Amino acid sequence: MLLLRNIAFYLVFYIGSVFVVSAALASRPLGVEVFRRKVRDWSAWQRWCVVNILGIEVVLDGAPSDEPVLYAMKHESFFEAIDAPRLFDCPSVFAKQELFAIPLWGRAAAAYGLVPVAREKGARSLMAMIRSAKALSQDGRPLVIFPEGTRVPHGERRPLQAGFAGLYKMLGLPVVPVSVNSGPLYHRVLKRKGRITYRFGKPIPPGLKRDEVEARVMEAINSLND
Repeated sequence: MLLLRNIAFYLVFYIGSVFVVSAALASRPLGVEVFRRKVRDWSAWQRWCVVNILGIEVVLDGAPSDEPVLYAMKHESFFEAIDAPRLFDCPSVFAKQELFAIPLWGRAAAAYGLVPVAREKGARSLMAMIRSAKALSQDGRPLVIFPEGTRVPHGERRPLQAGFAGLYKMLGLPVVPVSVNSGPLYHRVLKRKGRITYRFGKPIPPGLKRDEVEARVMEAINSLND
């Protein structure tokens, strides 16, 4: 059954994704709201396939904030990256620059308002990223960052990327840490049934020193490691 579920998932999700992402790009002339709904459709499509084909239950411990915040999320698999538009209300996610080169997806991501992160380009890139993030936040969109910078195996702790502290300082927004334990189920060739939990931590106010905010975020995003 495990093998059959996975074969069905890969066929249904990825073939369906071609049509959903293409439909999103085709909807751009119909207006931004229509386009954003179509992008969310892809996220909802993954969630449907995960729940109904793989047999994974997705639960929330806590809930997203109603106020403009910066979500600092644990990153264990592609699940939470694709799931973000389903989880949040029209989020702007910080994503690695290389992902914007993916055919179809890259064009849709840029038009949706994802923020490219080019870590190797230094301070100039950071300032451009902050300007973009400020504009999106002022437009009422929640911001989502994976502060470790890459996917991290379940149970591991890695230092936060240096850019997170700069972003926190310059944006002046509360940070809501989010832990997720998708790795053991989704970050594998043969994905397994079970439960993926999102745990929302208490908001961390702006204006804290770097060491304090990083320590609080680290503790919260790793709260599901056991």
